[in-house]
Amino acid sequence: MHSSFNPKKMALTPFLFFTGKGGVGKTSTACATAVALADQGKKVLLVSTDPASNLQDVLEVELTNEPVAIAAVDNLFACNIDPEESARAYKETVVGPYRGKLPDAVLATMEEQLSGACTVEIAAFDEFSHLLADETILERYDHVLFDTAPTGHTLRLLQLPTAWSGFLEESTHGASCLGPLAGLEGKKEMYAKAVASLSDRDKTTLLLVARPDNSSLLEADRASAELKEIGIKNQLLIVNGLLQTHRADDEVSTAFYNRQRAALSKTPQGLKQIMAYSLPFVSYSLTGIQNLRYLFSSYAITTSDTSDTTDLVADLPGLNGVIADFSEKNTRVIFTMGKGGVGKTSIASAIAVGLSEKGHRVHLTTTDPAAHLAYTFEGSGVKEHFSISSINPQIEVERYKKAVLENAGNGLTEEEVAYLKEDLESPCTEEIALFQAFAAVVEKSENEIVVIDTAPTGHTLLLLDSTEAYHKEMSRSTGDVPENVKKLLPRLRNPEETGVVIVTLAEATPVLEAARLQEDLKRAGIDPKWWVINQSLAATDTTDPVLRGRANSEAQWIAKVNDELAANCAVIPWLQEEKIGYQQLKEFIL
Repeated sequence: MHSSFNPKKMALTPFLFFTGKGGVGKTSTACATAVALADQGKKVLLVSTDPASNLQDVLEVELTNEPVAIAAVDNLFACNIDPEESARAYKETVVGPYRGKLPDAVLATMEEQLSGACTVEIAAFDEFSHLLADETILERYDHVLFDTAPTGHTLRLLQLPTAWSGFLEESTHGASCLGPLAGLEGKKEMYAKAVASLSDRDKTTLLLVARPDNSSLLEADRASAELKEIGIKNQLLIVNGLLQTHRADDEVSTAFYNRQRAALSKTPQGLKQIMAYSLPFVSYSLTGIQNLRYLFSSYAITTSDTSDTTDLVADLPGLNGVIADFSEKNTRVIFTMGKGGVGKTSIASAIAVGLSEKGHRVHLTTTDPAAHLAYTFEGSGVKEHFSISSINPQIEVERYKKAVLENAGNGLTEEEVAYLKEDLESPCTEEIALFQAFAAVVEKSENEIVVIDTAPTGHTLLLLDSTEAYHKEMSRSTGDVPENVKKLLPRLRNPEETGVVIVTLAEATPVLEAARLQEDLKRAGIDPKWWVINQSLAATDTTDPVLRGRANSEAQWIAKVNDELAANCAVIPWLQEEKIGYQQLKEFIL
């Protein structure tokens, strides 16, 4: 098993970047590391550029975009840069000069292209590039810790010569998640210095934070590979939340322990080449300086130290409530949405089976890359009015890329084609490609309820809409939006036909990210009908003191979802085994 991660016993580089999927514990790990280094007498600056950051909650102090001293820890300074505010300012530098000069539809398209996640990431990179490129920063601090890291896609994009050319202002292929990047003008030298610092193994270490589960480890492996491609090779893996022991008389505790070890046994080969450490699964919330200090000790809080959540969970429906609601209202298209690793595919599958059991004709379509659902559903237990299709994301994305390149690639220089290819690596590309594939399925299933295990963000939906408007206004083509996509967009916005289910976990980052997703959807005219809190320990009867302590820490997030965020909220307990296939999923909803 991996050695324990303890910064007190390690020689660390000046710049430390913590990266990983939402909810893996980047912020708490970065904060605990910063406190430990400061306690050793090192002067430390902790910087967050995460849009869903809860850095202020963890440190229990108000933060701004300027470093402030943390009173409870000598030598520790922190700032919380708001990348979304930076993105808004960045957007205006790009769009502002064209106001009054271009048609409103064109301006709307430009603004929407600059409303995606990649633009926020570029804006965040712009902010911390000042720190990486400032040669005096390491005279003031021994260590600078970043609570997030840019993706390899963003860094590769900035390294391409075309990113600094007028091509971006002319490019109208409609796939861009970044949109026109004229706002980068004049910053090439600073960005080059920043990328050089990231690639300097004497200056920078990338800490890949993952949970001991399959999806989290796969994401860490992907991030590791793409960042190695651009020279960031000094990497460490931190497996966070590893249950150290388990109670043999507690089924939940035993299953939790065994599932984590099974996931670790399937660690991707790429991650096995990296020095790996672990951090324990703890019973307490990692907020407050004292609790952060406990992380690198063997301290544990028992259930007597925390409040009970039994009544809170007992008042909320399970998945049956969601299924009954959709059945009664005869909802025709159902999407499950949420960040990776929260269980969208399982929830979509269970909803589909539940509706089938209620006598509806149902088609389930999934992007599960393993296609194990399609395989398992091919059993004798499947009813005639239940069908399934599996969409391969890789095939759909490649098909979409090929179409865009054929449509927009004529007459481009070699450099411009290289930029266009890299731009097509953005998150929006996959969303658009899959949405087109889903639209084709929905079109063929007019007499069925269609349950879909993922959906594009509101940004991507608006991008598709604004692209269509752009066609009408401009003579040049940006790539046609298929007719079935045009039909599906209005259906998505019609609450009589479509239901969106947001799936989350009862933890800080998944809830905050799901809240941002909901805001994004509302911007596109879509109101989610249900929130489903998945894998809740509070909804189990575990007596393991560590798991029970964590269960009680879920209370504030369950309350936040139920009281503030969700129109309707359901809770599903942490399950001892993954439910796959029709018969097992029937057990899921009993």
